This record gives sequence, C-alpha cells and structure tokens, in this order.
Amino acid sequence: MLWTIFAALTGLAVFSVLWPLARAPGVRSRDETEGAFYQAQIAEIDRDAKQGLVTADDAEGAKAEAARRFIAATEQAGEKQVASLAKSGRVAKIASLAAVLFVPAFALGLYSLTGAPDLPDQPLSARLQNPPNSGPDHEALMAAIEKIEAHLAEHPDDGRAYEVVAPVYLRMGRAYDSARAYSEALRLLGETPARLALYGEALVYAANGAVTSEAQKAFEAAVAEKPELAKAQFFLGLAAEQNGDVPRAREIWDRLIAGSPPDAPWVEALRQRSAALARSSEPSQAGESGAGGRAAPTGPAAQPEMAARIQAMPEAERSGVIRGMVDKLASRLARNGQDVEGWLRLVRAYSVLNETAKAREAVLDAKRNLTADPGAVGRIDALARELGIEG
Repeated sequence: MLWTIFAALTGLAVFSVLWPLARAPGVRSRDETEGAFYQAQIAEIDRDAKQGLVTADDAEGAKAEAARRFIAATEQAGEKQVASLAKSGRVAKIASLAAVLFVPAFALGLYSLTGAPDLPDQPLSARLQNPPNSGPDHEALMAAIEKIEAHLAEHPDDGRAYEVVAPVYLRMGRAYDSARAYSEALRLLGETPARLALYGEALVYAANGAVTSEAQKAFEAAVAEKPELAKAQFFLGLAAEQNGDVPRAREIWDRLIAGSPPDAPWVEALRQRSAALARSSEPSQAGESGAGGRAAPTGPAAQPEMAARIQAMPEAERSGVIRGMVDKLASRLARNGQDVEGWLRLVRAYSVLNETAKAREAVLDAKRNLTADPGAVGRIDALARELGIEG
C-alpha cells in the first residue's frame, strides 16, 4: 500500500512537469501582425485615392507594392517560426525525457539514503511501549501521559487507561506507579495470567529486583492458569534463587528452557544462569575432608549435616569454626566477586556475628563487583534493608 502511494505521488510530480511542456507555445503568430499591417496600408491607399491625393494608377501600384512586401514578410516569418517550433519541440522532448527518468530516480535515491522502507509502522501503542528519553518525541510522550493522567483523574474507573499507561511507567523507571496502575487494571478489568505477570514484574522492579511475597503470589496465580507463561516462570525461579532454594530455581528454569523455542531470546541467558547456579552450589574446596579423615558430604545433604556437626561442638570451638568459614568465604569472594549467593551468605554471616560494620562493607563490595547485574544488586539492597544495614 505504501509503495502504491509513493508511485502515485511520483506520477503526479512527473505529470506536473510534462503538462506545460506538452502545450503549444503561447506566442502570437507573425502572420497575424503582417496581415493587419497590410490591411491598414490598403485602407490608407484607398482613402488617399478617394481624396484625390493620388491617381488611380499610382494607387494600384502602391497596392501591388504593399502586397509584394506582405508576401515576402510572411514567407520569411514562416521560415523562422518553423525553425523556432522545431527547436522548442526538441527542447520539450529532452525535458520530458529528463522528467520521466530523473524525477523518479532522484526521488527513490533520496528516499533510499534518508528513509527507512524496511521499518514497520509504529502506531501510538507501539511508540508508548518504547518511550524516547529526550527531544520532541519525549515531550510529546510526556504530554500524552499527562493527558492520560488527567483523564484518569476524571474517570478513575477506566481500566483500559490504567492498562495502557502501566507499561509506559515501567519503561520510564516509574516502577511504583506502574505497579499501582496494573493493580487498578486488575481490579477494574479482572485477573488474567498476562495482567498478573505484568503486575508481578512491576512489583519486582519497584523492589529493586527482589521478588516480594506479593509479586510471588501474582506469578503463582498466573502460572496456575497458564503454566507456559515464560515471564511468570522466570520470576518464580528468581524467587527460589533469592530464597536460597537453588535446586528449585534450576528446576524451574531448566523446565522453562526445555519448553521454549530454541531461538527464544531468554533461552541462552537462562541456560547460562542455571549453569552458574550449578557451579555456585558445588563445594568451594573439592576434596575437603571432615573429622576423622572422612570426605565431607556434597550435594543437598552437605549443609544440614555440616550444621549438625558444628552445633554439636563446644561453644569456643564452634565460634572458631564459624569464624574460619566466614573468613574463607570472604577470601574466595575477594578473588571472584561475581558470586551473588556468596555475597548474600557473607552479609548474613556478618550480621549474625553482630559485625555490622563488616556487613555494610560487604554490601558495598558486593555492589561494586555486581554492578553489571542490576538484578543481583537489587537482591543485595533488599537483604541490606531486611537486616537494617542499608546506607
């Protein structure tokens, strides 16, 4: 359809150029001028003859001379006019050919350089999904949001308006406003798996990446109705990871990977994250032995068994073992600071030991090392708030 419009406009432009060239020149014929002059001479000669100013023979001779001059003048003018017309015809043909070839070629060439014919159209809803950060488009977007907000102030029961503005808020960094708008949309339009998942996502962003209990409930409700909903499954896996249930997180994400198309954008990222969780859950010191030379257990049973052994130790020995484990974890994170689970354990450990200053320092170190992962930083911040050591 678009190219049909382009072709019609190009044809109109070419026609506007060819129309004046195709018309005959608007030049008055010289024959008409010479004829009028000849008639005037004959009339003057007749008047002179009637008044007796010239004889009849002289009048006839004058008329004959006027006729001779008229014939000669018209023949000469005709030759010049024919030459002129021929020349103008050649010019018109050249101009017409140039218009037919040059105008479309120039228009298409210019559009190929400055246009973007392969881009899809962008209606208002699509533009709202990707708001610009500055410039006239940003100003127009802000004006549109202000109109929607004014509309909602007058019509607070318009669920569709809340649903339209909620994702815009989220992409502008106004996560709290987005969560509130999704909440209103759910209240007014009813619950659907998609709305529940979007509401939960907004809550996660509002909590700086932490999956809150309310967000988890929204994701669980969404998956209960639509188990294949990838967004909800991802955040449920993230909730399990944040709660320390690494096997559950890997189970959810591995199931999501298996059920997703191979070219889905989240598959590779999830595969890498699941592998990272698998590495982080392995013992940090392979071959480390327990009491009596017995190899320390590995896998899910390792932590409960180790905790039971530590609990059975005398108080002084137990404190020394715990301190050694914390120091060893801190040393490992100093060498490799990309382990978010390790940082979470270290911050909790310092807090349990009532070493608040070290816990705050660990929070800062963790955020410096994980700055490229906003989700991990959000988890660190959430734990700091939970323990009352933020700032």
